[in-house]
Amino acid sequence: MNATDDNGLWVRRYHPAPEARTRLVCLPHAGGGATYYFPLSAALAPAVEALAVQYPGRQDRHREPCVDSLPELARQLVPRLLPWTDRPLALFGHSMGASLAFEVARLLEHEHGITPAALFASARRAPSRHREESLHLRGDAELVREVQRLSGTDSQLLADPEVLSMVLPAIRNDYKAAETYRYVPGPGLSCPVTALIGDDDSRVTVEEARAWADHTTGTFALRVYDGGHFYLNHHIEAVAREISVPLLSTTGA
Repeated sequence: MNATDDNGLWVRRYHPAPEARTRLVCLPHAGGGATYYFPLSAALAPAVEALAVQYPGRQDRHREPCVDSLPELARQLVPRLLPWTDRPLALFGHSMGASLAFEVARLLEHEHGITPAALFASARRAPSRHREESLHLRGDAELVREVQRLSGTDSQLLADPEVLSMVLPAIRNDYKAAETYRYVPGPGLSCPVTALIGDDDSRVTVEEARAWADHTTGTFALRVYDGGHFYLNHHIEAVAREISVPLLSTTGA
């Protein structure tokens, strides 16, 4: 199956907006699925058309093997995004998804000559700001406790043994991908970059988020919201405005 044939497996368009001048590719957090971005997609439409990415190994793709390397996942994803580049394409990634968005943006710009309209890095330190982490090597109980602490997945769902057995492999895989990711120095980006974080997020500091500025020759902005690692759950409308204003101004809408 080639990239065109399975495009629908990778890219979900919940709110088609044929008149939108810009598309936003939304990349989920560790263990997350495309449906996480349904509310943001609704808030952006019809001015900006959101495309939510579904990684292998979760939700309706749970029978497929997961990918435990962010650079490899980026290389598999980019061919599935190329058919959507007939309009300006921006990227939004939350947590692990922000690191993946950076790798996708580098491939688009430096291997395909497509400069993203913008990169929005949410709840994630800059690629060059590394932390030694090994949660993916620990037991199931400890991994579940961390996910619950961050409030990224409904605690009641994780308490259901059947549901847990389905989602835990993807969560562990993605933690491995995020924790073993290493920034490889090379060409940076030329697109605008905006870092967005919660003011009570133990996974990223303001200094670590501000370092995203080092990875682009374009403009940089930092936005801090009330909340923790999943501040986005409580600030959908505000984040949608933060995304829409620069994208609409740069595309002449």
